[in-house]
Amino acid sequence: MQSYQPFPFKYRPLAAAVLFGLSAQAQAQAQTKGQDQQDPVIETVVIQASRSNVAADKAPQTVVVITRKEIERQLAISGNSSDVLSSILPSYTPSRGKMNGSGETLRGRTPLILVDGVPQSNPVRPTGREAHTIDYSMVERIEIVQGPNAINGLGATGGTINIITRRPEKGTMNQHVDVQVIAPTEDVEGDTLNYKTSYRIDGRLDKLDYLFAVSYEDQGLYLDGKGRSIGVDVTQGDLMDSRSYDVLAKIGYRPDDQQKLQFSINRYRIKSKASYLGVAGDRTRGIPSTSVEGTPPGVPAWNDVWTSSASYNHYDLAGMELSAMLFNQEFVGLFGADRSATFQDVKIAPRGTLYDQSRAVASKFGSKTGLTKAGLLDGRMKLTVGFDTLSDKGKQDMYLTGRTFVPESKYTNLSLFLQGEYKVFDTLTLHAGVRRENADLKVDSYRTLAAYNNTFVEGGKIKFNETLANAGLVLTPAKDVTIYASYSEGFGLPDIGRTLRSINTPGQKISNMRNLEPILTEGIELGTRVRNGDWDLDAAYYRSDSDFGARVISVNGVFNMAREKTRLEGYDASATYRFSKAHRASVAYAYTKGRYDSNSDGSLDAKLDGLNVAPNRLIASWSADWSDKLSTFVQVQHAFNQSFDDPAKEFCGYTLADASLGYKLGKGALRVGIANLFDKDYITYYSQSALVEPARYFAGRGRSVTLGYSLGF
Repeated sequence: MQSYQPFPFKYRPLAAAVLFGLSAQAQAQAQTKGQDQQDPVIETVVIQASRSNVAADKAPQTVVVITRKEIERQLAISGNSSDVLSSILPSYTPSRGKMNGSGETLRGRTPLILVDGVPQSNPVRPTGREAHTIDYSMVERIEIVQGPNAINGLGATGGTINIITRRPEKGTMNQHVDVQVIAPTEDVEGDTLNYKTSYRIDGRLDKLDYLFAVSYEDQGLYLDGKGRSIGVDVTQGDLMDSRSYDVLAKIGYRPDDQQKLQFSINRYRIKSKASYLGVAGDRTRGIPSTSVEGTPPGVPAWNDVWTSSASYNHYDLAGMELSAMLFNQEFVGLFGADRSATFQDVKIAPRGTLYDQSRAVASKFGSKTGLTKAGLLDGRMKLTVGFDTLSDKGKQDMYLTGRTFVPESKYTNLSLFLQGEYKVFDTLTLHAGVRRENADLKVDSYRTLAAYNNTFVEGGKIKFNETLANAGLVLTPAKDVTIYASYSEGFGLPDIGRTLRSINTPGQKISNMRNLEPILTEGIELGTRVRNGDWDLDAAYYRSDSDFGARVISVNGVFNMAREKTRLEGYDASATYRFSKAHRASVAYAYTKGRYDSNSDGSLDAKLDGLNVAPNRLIASWSADWSDKLSTFVQVQHAFNQSFDDPAKEFCGYTLADASLGYKLGKGALRVGIANLFDKDYITYYSQSALVEPARYFAGRGRSVTLGYSLGF
């Protein structure tokens, strides 16, 4: 058994200097501030993912809240959950449009995705399907905390995305029905249409509230900007040519005004209809992959996810606020069959003839508990203390032959944390916290596949003990201006499955594998917010470093993990202007640069490619309410050209425009959405810059029209 200690974070002195500088400026301002000066009254949005009830506009890092109205606007254009995120966040990688989202990063690193605080990521064997565990029609809002952090445990090296499900509306019984169809603007046939319907019933009684929702979607074949069928990804799984459903049930009970008990369960399943085979494209001639009718071998790819939780809140427990939650997630993801060289075994079938497919299974149980006390030290201090537990058991097997691909592994964790907030002066607030991670990883003994020489690997246990810190200052030098600086440390595991399945050297022991060491990430951020009348302005510079980071690489069509020193840095900027109560325009830009040490000499000599980092992007939008009945929305996204060390991965940027219209009828509401308004023909960022594979040289979806109708009663 081996214990790994935290590496020395070299930016702690730099972070301290920046924070001290802001503190000195605030002290000078506090000495001259008039006693009669009043703070502006603004709407407070509390971030649940902060674990300490931090307001979005007072956080020491970049925080984005996507409201239900914004989600509905995006869903009128595309039902893909990754499209919703990437269309609003320029720092989020453009969607692949597939069931698998490997390579979709936030600020160049992997985000931790939560649903009502329940982690969707699986540390033992991440599958890249974490973004497809819930239908976004079930979602109330989405909180995004950008940059590495550990307040919700491991996995948030790129940030935290907390998906919050819908809550019951006022009234004893409310019902809502929604139907929609999506069609291309050419070759409109039965097999190119998408259908979706959903139903929801909810209400609030004296002490009880409830919600039940169900949705069903049948997606057809996608067409590109030239009317060609888009290539299907049989192996990784595809969103097109699939059926999915989601069932969400929530019930809450309030014994009094200060307490609430809530139970929630969500079942999401998506499965390929397996109606098409992929046809490889030709990168040199610019011909994308396409699809032809046919039945793929094996069992169609699918995702099956159960997420359940029970939570208790007491808002005045001896003057403190208590939050406690128990949760469970059951995940099964099946990948499609192929004749990959990795799967071949001459003991089973002649080389090159064996079809097989892998299945990832994960079972997760955990708890989160926090106790917050505000009003300390004459109302200047707030403290939150808590502990989290997690038990995550997972494996990956070969579904058709029963072979072990990734052995059964169990990750257990107990974490203690303390988070504080102290108002140094009226204009300056200090945030600081510490989290202690105590974790074990136990792996059974196993043999790798024949492609890796059937190597025997001795099982064992590795212990991870890490202490992670964060600190930040929020300064308000003027009534409408906020400046913030922060330092944070994130904790994550490498893709354990990718490491274990590729071992081909005899005599290996789990306890001696350095590649299983955690990914420790330090991040610094300096930013500002301006809320002045009709203007909202935000800008931030960030940098994150890992001395022993992780980079995803592709070997013979199979994703593996390289452990190397990595650095991500960049900046985000956004501006919103409200012309009137009914008209609003916004623009957002994100620049990200990623580098890694390719030869272990300590120098960051190579660029991270499109499998690890997003392109630089600009997003502009305009929303308008023309009357009480009519509203419109237009957005334009531009991904800039980008070069990489491998010339074959050079990215040729593109511009996409989308639009939607909503109209309230006497009963219900009608909506029309147009994705890829000008029918742009382009190759996706992933296909250009993540992989050089003819079979995955995918074009983006061409123009499609959504027609939907919703009725509440």
